[in-house]
Formats: sequence, structure tokens, C-alpha cells
Amino acid sequence: MSIKIKHCTIEDLSLLQEISIETFNETFKDQNSPENMIAYLEKAFNLKKLENELSTIYSQFLFVYFNNEVAGYLKVNTQDAQLENMGEDAIEIERIYIRATFQKLGLGKFLINKAIEIAVEQKKNKIWLGVWEKNENGIAFYKNLGFVQAGTHSFYMGDEEQIDYIMIKLLSLSE
Repeated sequence: MSIKIKHCTIEDLSLLQEISIETFNETFKDQNSPENMIAYLEKAFNLKKLENELSTIYSQFLFVYFNNEVAGYLKVNTQDAQLENMGEDAIEIERIYIRATFQKLGLGKFLINKAIEIAVEQKKNKIWLGVWEKNENGIAFYKNLGFVQAGTHSFYMGDEEQIDYIMIKLLSLSE
């Protein structure tokens, strides 16, 4: 079993879009209307928006490879790239997207640990993320890794307002 990480670049834009649409659709299509899914996917993962995100100085995209196949990616944000103002000492995990055929292989935990490693390197003492209140598997996964709910924020799926739990993990800089 071989797991590797590679930073995404502008040359990876089409693959990034493909994985984003595929994984988001697989995960959430059964709980949302087709109209809201289409509206969200077109807005969140169009090439121009992803290109802008890739060129944001305070965001990083990392592909994870499992046995030399792209299995998914991690997106982390610091500074003003964070979706919520959590301060200078925080790093946000905006996305952990793992393709269905690569789930249950430890890649989510591997990417969380990679995000923690980035946070510690940047001397951040808190890591946070938003997870949909109806994503019970995700919530349980993050709790198991030491995240605690610290608030909520709105997330719009098309025209439907949904609630995300904000979950935070405090870090010691020696992790």
C-alpha cells in the first residue's frame, strides 16, 4: 500500500474539477434535490472558480494518491482565505474529498494528519472545519480525531440554507 501527496497546480485544474464534482455528487446527491445539486456544482466547481482558488496565496490543494492513482484531495486555508474569521492562529480544512472507491482505506485520517502537519509547520494552534449537520458519518469521524463542535454557520445548497457544524481541534505545536 503506497500513499503519496502532490501539490495541485494550474495544470491539474481539470482533474481537480472532475474529482470535486464526482465526490460531492456521490456524497450528497441522495439528501438534496437535483436542482440544488446542479446549481451548487456549477457554482462551486466551475473552472474559473477553481482556478481562482488554486491561485489564492493562502490556500493549498493537495492530491492524495493511493497505489499511484489519484484518490482525492485536501484543501486547507489560512489567513483571509478561511471561510470564517477564526484568527491568525487557525487553519481551515475546507475540503477532504475522497473518491468512493478509495474510502475506508485511511486516506481521510491521512489527510487530516497532513493538515495538522501543515498547521504545526505554520505555528497555528487550532484547526477547524465545517461539516453538514446531517453528515453523521463525518461528524463521528471528526469527533473520533479530537474535533469538538464550537458553533454553526450557514451553507447554501442552491436556494436551500443548510447548517454546518463548525468543529475545532486545538493543537500543541509539538504534535
